[in-house]
Amino acid sequence: MLAPNLIPSAPAVVLSTAQHILAVLSGLAVGFTLGLIGGGGSILAVPLLLYLVGYPNPHIVIGTTALAVSANAYINLIPHARAGNVRWKEAVVFALVGAAAAFGGSSLGKAVDGKRLLFLFAILMLVIAVLMLRPRARGTVHEPDGAPDDSPRKFAKLTAAAAIVGTLSGFFGIGGGFLIVPGLVLSTGMPMIAAIGTSLVSVGTFGLTTALNYARSGMLDWAVAGLYIGGGILGGWGGTRVATHLGRHSKNTLNMIFASLVAMVACYMLYKNFP
Repeated sequence: MLAPNLIPSAPAVVLSTAQHILAVLSGLAVGFTLGLIGGGGSILAVPLLLYLVGYPNPHIVIGTTALAVSANAYINLIPHARAGNVRWKEAVVFALVGAAAAFGGSSLGKAVDGKRLLFLFAILMLVIAVLMLRPRARGTVHEPDGAPDDSPRKFAKLTAAAAIVGTLSGFFGIGGGFLIVPGLVLSTGMPMIAAIGTSLVSVGTFGLTTALNYARSGMLDWAVAGLYIGGGILGGWGGTRVATHLGRHSKNTLNMIFASLVAMVACYMLYKNFP
């Protein structure tokens, strides 16, 4: 295993016009899914860039999509902050602890063989597909009357959850929203809507930490990241508008369909990257 600072910079990749268009469409699909069902879209960012666009280097794909996920998370944070859905104290603690863990996780990820990393990524996709099929909790979990719990025990649980989720987020180069939201709920007992809004601070911070760590080793394509971000902004706007016109039952059905798609893509990645 190579030390992170000894990993050579990846050679530049020149994409065709068709691949640039596919990169924008991939970003649009990721953003649309995030806006439509509130999560899961970022987990497809890596396979879309790798298999649909045809980008040949798995490590550059992970670094590039991490930056795109980070930007989209910070953009989506704005309306949640305006609506008062962000618990800033918990958000800052989770983000800072998790960012340090994400740096370590992404350093480890850079040193792992690309095919092995994608194989492990596919296993994570299967786990997330299962989590997406579980019904989301609503309302408060154990926070009485919405009052914040500032006990040392809560802080310890919050720190432990941030360290675990940050490491996984950095290692796989994902935003980790599906891991951060339950981590916040279980460690603090905050309402689900607050956990979703608060999680975006960490999703953006983890993704940015991972992206910068990959960039310092030359494993980030800034142009493709820009295309992904642009497509993601347009897709997120469209997905949010569609979501406002769908009933809860329709969105649950879409969630099941998308989880099945994630599982199928994961099986394909397992087949392609079996050790």
